[in-house]
Amino acid sequence: MKKFSGLVEGLSRVLDRISGFCMVSVMALVAVNILLRALFNRPILGTYEYVGFITAATIGLALANCAVQKGHIAISIVVDRLGPRVQAVIDAFTCAVSLSFWGLSAWYTCKYAKSLLNNGVVSPTTQTPFYPFMYLVAFGLLALCLVLLVRLIESIKKAAFNR
Repeated sequence: MKKFSGLVEGLSRVLDRISGFCMVSVMALVAVNILLRALFNRPILGTYEYVGFITAATIGLALANCAVQKGHIAISIVVDRLGPRVQAVIDAFTCAVSLSFWGLSAWYTCKYAKSLLNNGVVSPTTQTPFYPFMYLVAFGLLALCLVLLVRLIESIKKAAFNR
């Protein structure tokens, strides 16, 4: 289990680094576009579309690492006052529900990306296909599901073996 957990954490770190590179790319694209527009009156065609695509990839790829770091919002005023075993059971339930939701989200995002591919949907200005970015988001959601699966297994172990 430690090996699987280490692989999932490593994958989430790699995806987070790619996400960071995407964010820097968006900032550079916007800055260069502003400079080109101001200095030469020649903006980059499709900047708005590229920023949207890259931002979607940024968010999708950063989710798993955020979950590894437990950076999501959690309200635990009541749960913190309960015993460790009850906390583990509640955490396992929460992880199971989250895993189900995000698993379905990844599945339907993949289906949507496939339909975009099959229908040849492209952006209006630059004619960039949408589907690669949707597949990136789906992959990020799948990585989030792996993090939630690790957390679910750990919570079940705590609930079962904590006395």
